[in-house]
Amino acid sequence: MNRQMYEWHKQIQIIVDEIDECIRHYHNEALTLRFLSRKLGYSEFHTTRKFKEISGMQFRDYLRLRKLTFALKEVRDHERSLLDIAFDYGFSSHEAFTRAFKGTYGVTPSEYRKKPVPVVLRTKINPFDRYFFGFGEIGMIKSTEDVKIYFVTIPAHKFLHIKNYESNGYWDFWQKQSQIPGQDCETICGLLESIKGKLDDDGGSDANSGSGQLMAYISDPEGRLCDWGFPRTECYGVRLPADYRGEVPSQMLMIDIPEAEYVVFEHGPFDYEQENRSVEEKIETAMSAFDFSGTGYCFDTTPSRIIYMYHDPERFFKYIRPVRK
Repeated sequence: MNRQMYEWHKQIQIIVDEIDECIRHYHNEALTLRFLSRKLGYSEFHTTRKFKEISGMQFRDYLRLRKLTFALKEVRDHERSLLDIAFDYGFSSHEAFTRAFKGTYGVTPSEYRKKPVPVVLRTKINPFDRYFFGFGEIGMIKSTEDVKIYFVTIPAHKFLHIKNYESNGYWDFWQKQSQIPGQDCETICGLLESIKGKLDDDGGSDANSGSGQLMAYISDPEGRLCDWGFPRTECYGVRLPADYRGEVPSQMLMIDIPEAEYVVFEHGPFDYEQENRSVEEKIETAMSAFDFSGTGYCFDTTPSRIIYMYHDPERFFKYIRPVRK
């Protein structure tokens, strides 16, 4: 990637972040192409062209779909009137909101509130990612927090997910999934975003960042050998309560995870651009070097046991690995 394109990806990321911030705080007056273009110092025409070139969609379409994503979650999770929600997210009337909602999701807001079915939400795009572009981290390490290690008992729950027997790592996983109809990153993350009741959802609205979505690895004889030397199948999904009875999207799997014991390797908040790879290496080193002596436990790699990996730079980076006595 040349320097000019690199800079444009960073500029579009600024717009994308600003859009979410304005929607979150109902600042509709700031959600205009004119305002955002001036913020960057470019013309509306130039900003529009670059936005489509980098994101693959028109600015106005992305803005409309992000507003509807936030609005849908309000309809799903709160009892506020639909008219108030419509006005908060920039719709001129209840009718305009209903038309846009049904045209996008196939149901009206009132129907969805009665029965929240999985729909594909427009997750936030992230056009600027140093690791995706192969740049790696900047290298100025700021955090000094070591990896915390502790044992936990996790209650029985369900895991809604997709899986891949052949992939090796996050980017490879999604590259392979994109070859399967309906299992690309945008579709799967959008569906998972709409699921109500996710156990790890802190109310965020970014795929794989605070919205309950996580990578997992299931001990599986059919899977690749992982870095730790045992067969595993890579998965992506969400944890749900054991009594969850909602609809399961056709391209996903739901499995029951019994109550069990795990060991957690956790690093606290960190700067993604500056520290991601270093923090990951710290955790991998801690897992490889961990001495179970005196604990009465060892890693459990028997078939069907599951490892969870949480990657949320604003909160933590952690692996939760199964153990047995």
